[in-house]
Amino acid sequence: MKLLFISTSVGALGSGIGGGVELTLHNIASIMLRRGHQLQILSPTPSTWTDLPVIQIPGNLQIIAQSQERTDPITMPENSVLGNMWEYARQHQQEYDLILNFAYDWLPFYLTPFLQCPIAHLVSMGSLGDALDQIIAQTSQKFPGTIGFHTPSQAATFPHLTPPLYYLSSGIDLSLYKFCSEPKQQIAWLGRISPEKGLEDAVAVAKETKIPLKIMGKMQDTFYWDDICQKYQNAPIEYLGFLSTNDMQEVVRECQALLMTPRWVEAFGNVALEALGCGVPVISYSRGGPAEIVQDGKTGFLVEPDSVSGLIAAVSRLDEIDRYTCRRQAETEFSLEALGERYEKWFSAILANC
Repeated sequence: MKLLFISTSVGALGSGIGGGVELTLHNIASIMLRRGHQLQILSPTPSTWTDLPVIQIPGNLQIIAQSQERTDPITMPENSVLGNMWEYARQHQQEYDLILNFAYDWLPFYLTPFLQCPIAHLVSMGSLGDALDQIIAQTSQKFPGTIGFHTPSQAATFPHLTPPLYYLSSGIDLSLYKFCSEPKQQIAWLGRISPEKGLEDAVAVAKETKIPLKIMGKMQDTFYWDDICQKYQNAPIEYLGFLSTNDMQEVVRECQALLMTPRWVEAFGNVALEALGCGVPVISYSRGGPAEIVQDGKTGFLVEPDSVSGLIAAVSRLDEIDRYTCRRQAETEFSLEALGERYEKWFSAILANC
């Protein structure tokens, strides 16, 4: 297949602003190329990726959906990079068999009927806005089978969807994640530093248990971070920044556990796969995607949402978890090969109905 991937419009690839979407796009593209398909990726400039075929598109970035209210109107900046990427797609659509949209934004769904090339949409977050909910529902009705989600719990946040819906999960290149059987006395937290990720709960755990917390991820909200530092002045925490996959896994694999503390319904949670790939148990609130990844009592623990005491209790039980079992789950369920098979089946089903 000849594929065109259109990236998120909130930040350039490699910037970290796109969060898990960047890792997801990279892994899907990598396995599609490995399986013999041809593809091109459109990204806002300046992308730092050099290992994949990226065309950089200039323009102003979109506002991230998490910062908007449900009833806010759809907005587009002047010289929109989202509009510019889709104008490129319109002009070059005859060169591709299928377009895969990664942008969690209204415009790509609206444009779907106007392009001749089939468009698949990977929805990267749970429901956040009424206008986007409506256009996703309309697209699922007019173009059945073209809407993909990571998990059923994510899809359940959207109203009025028309089946069939595809649940693609996620996957990682396990060769990049080294297993560690003997961790240090430390725990990890990975993600964008922003309120919906609930970092303060993980910091509260570190302060209460006195176990050092290694924090890694894009600094998206400095006011939020400063407030946490002020509130938990004596907590044993260390912010290591936004690290490369190699540097990140070097830290994570030596941790006793990864904490996931989302305030919202996570679509999936790629960081859980990265931890499991290192043999690291995951302790997460039982909310959204992580609740469909973690095998409670086997590869981590699922905790009542927003319960810091529940997180602390789970930390005290980490000696019950076999780290080899964590790695095996990643190998069995979340390899790039399994990911590639799921996406090939989805793309083939769409093309068969054209």
